[in-house]
Amino acid sequence: MELWSRADPQLREVVWFSLRCRALALLLQAVFNLLIPDHAADAFSPPRPVGAGGWDALLERLLGGLGRWDAEHFLFIAERGYLLEHNCAFLPLFPLSLRALCGLLPCPVPLQPRALLLLSAALLNALLSALAAAALLRLGRAVLRRPRLAFLAALLFSVSPAGVFMAAAYSESMFAALAFSAMWRLEQGHGWLGAMLFSLASATRANGMLNAGFCLYPRARSLALQLQAGPGPRRQLRVLWKRLFSLAFSAALMCAGIFLPFALFQYYAYVRFCGPGTALARDIPEALLQLARDKGYRVVGVGQDKPPWCSQRFPLVYSYIQDTYWNVGFLRYFELRQIPNFLLALPVTLLGSWAAWTYVSTNPRHCLTLGLERRRSEERGKARDGFCGPAAFVYVVHATALLVFGFFCMHVQVLTRFLGCSSPILYWFAAHLLQEHEPLLRSTGTDHPTSGKPLLGKSPSSCGKGTSDNPVVRLLLNWRLLTPLSKSILGFFLGYWLLGLILHCNFLPWT
Repeated sequence: MELWSRADPQLREVVWFSLRCRALALLLQAVFNLLIPDHAADAFSPPRPVGAGGWDALLERLLGGLGRWDAEHFLFIAERGYLLEHNCAFLPLFPLSLRALCGLLPCPVPLQPRALLLLSAALLNALLSALAAAALLRLGRAVLRRPRLAFLAALLFSVSPAGVFMAAAYSESMFAALAFSAMWRLEQGHGWLGAMLFSLASATRANGMLNAGFCLYPRARSLALQLQAGPGPRRQLRVLWKRLFSLAFSAALMCAGIFLPFALFQYYAYVRFCGPGTALARDIPEALLQLARDKGYRVVGVGQDKPPWCSQRFPLVYSYIQDTYWNVGFLRYFELRQIPNFLLALPVTLLGSWAAWTYVSTNPRHCLTLGLERRRSEERGKARDGFCGPAAFVYVVHATALLVFGFFCMHVQVLTRFLGCSSPILYWFAAHLLQEHEPLLRSTGTDHPTSGKPLLGKSPSSCGKGTSDNPVVRLLLNWRLLTPLSKSILGFFLGYWLLGLILHCNFLPWT
C-alpha cells in the first residue's frame, strides 16, 4: 500500500479508472444478459455438464456474458485441453493461465469447472487490462514525451471500442498488457526483457510475431546512423563490422525467441493430431463426440484419416484452420452480404487511415527514408515530440500494416479489437485529435501534469493534494460544449464499448 501511495497521480488514476470501467462492464453485461434473450447463434457451443448446482447457475447468470463466441473455445481449452482440431487456432498462454488461476483461487462453495473458469477470466482480465493501461501510460510518456497526451490516451484505452473483449474470456487483455509492456521496456533500452515479453505475447495471439519488427528496427537504425558518420580509419571500420555482427546476432536471437512459442505450438498440434492414434477418445464424453460428428469437428485420438495439413511441406495447423473452418484469406470477405460488417469496421478503418496519413503528410522525408536518415534536429538533440514525432514512426508502420492486413485478409469486423489490443496508435491519435481540436483540453502552459493553467477547471489545490484529474470524465460532463470532432471520437469509443456489451454478451454479431 505504501508503494501504491507513492505512485504518481496519473498512474493511480489510470489504474483505478480501468478497474472501475471493468467493474461497470461486468455489471452491465449481467443486466443485459438478464434482460435480452440469447440469440441462437451458429457458433461453437460445447455440451454443458449435467447436475450443475445453484452456485453454478448464479455465476452463469452473473458472468455468462463473458463466455460467448470465441470465449467458448478458451474456456473449453482451459477445461479439457486441445481435443478438437479447430481449437488450435487459439494459442495456449491465456487458457493455461485461466487453468492455473483456477487452481489458486480459494473456493468455499462447490463449483463446476466452467463457473470457476468464468470467475477466473473476469478477475484475470480486470487485472491485465489495468496493467495494460498502466503500460500504455508509461509507453506514451517515453515515445510522445507529452505526459498529458499519454495520460489521455491511457484513459481512452479503458473505454476502448474493444472493451467487451478486454472483459470477456478472450486473450485481448493479456496480449495488450504483454505487448505494451514489451514496447515500453524496449523504449527504456531493456531489449532482452522486451523480447521476452514479446515472446509471451506470441504465445497469446499469432499476430504477436509481427512485434519482432520492434526489435529489428532500432538495431537497423543504429547501424544506419553509424554508417552515415563516415567510414573512418581502418581500425574504426573493423569496430563497425564487429558492431554489425553483434547487432545482427542479437536481432536474430530476439526474433527466434519471439517466433519460438508459435513454432512449438504448431509442433505440439502436429504430434497431437498427426501422430499415431491414442486412447484419448475413451475419456471424451459421448455428448462431445456427437457434437463433433454433427458439426464435422475433428477430434484428437478418434480413428480418422490424418488431416490434410499434416502432409504439407510446412504443416501449420493455424493457417489451415483459418482457411478451412473460417474461410480467412486475401479478399475472401469482399462480398455484398458482408457490407454490414465493413460498415461496422468503418470507424476504426477511418481513424487508422487518418492516423497514417497525418503522420506521413507531416513527416514525408522521414517516412521515405524509413527514419534511417540522421536529422539535423537529432544532431542538435532537439527531436520533435508528440504524435507526429520521429519516435512514433515504427508504431505508425506497425498499426498501418495491421490495418491493411486485417482489412484485406481477415474477417473485417474484427479490425476494431485487432487494432485495439495490438497497437497504441488508436489511442495516441484519438488523444492527439482531442488535444489539438478540443478547446476544453488546450493548455497554455507546458505539457506537464502539474504545470500550466488548470485543465477543464481543475483547481490548483488538487495538484497540491497529489490527485490527478480525469480528462475523459471531464469531457463527458461537458458534453454540450464539445466540438463535433470530439463528440465523434468519444461517441465511437463509448458507443462501441456499450454496444459490445449489449450484443456480444447475448450471442449477437459483433466485432
